[in-house]
Amino acid sequence: MSGLFAGTPLERPVTCEQCGAVLDACQCPRDSTGCVRPPASQPLIIRREKRRRGKLVTSVQGLDPVASDATALLRRLKSTCGAGGTIEDGVIEIQGDHRTRIGELLAEAGYPVRVIDG
Repeated sequence: MSGLFAGTPLERPVTCEQCGAVLDACQCPRDSTGCVRPPASQPLIIRREKRRRGKLVTSVQGLDPVASDATALLRRLKSTCGAGGTIEDGVIEIQGDHRTRIGELLAEAGYPVRVIDG
């Protein structure tokens, strides 16, 4: 015996429009509204900044903290550059001038990158 909604879209579980998996099992990056936001739609700006006492910091701006795992990305950047770093106000900061190395790493991950000299 079939139910009231048997064979209709209401009977099936909701699936992801990107990968087709059930939303509970979907691994696609999503922003705070629930829309899929892949790395290709997050343009990043990488720049060098000078801090107090003349220290240089490389900052990565434009990363959506909800749609991407910013802490895992920070950990990967720190280990690749061999430097310390942090996330402040949604901006990843790595100690030292590592613009080219970070730009290459993020471009390989699929992010559109713009490196600003300064």
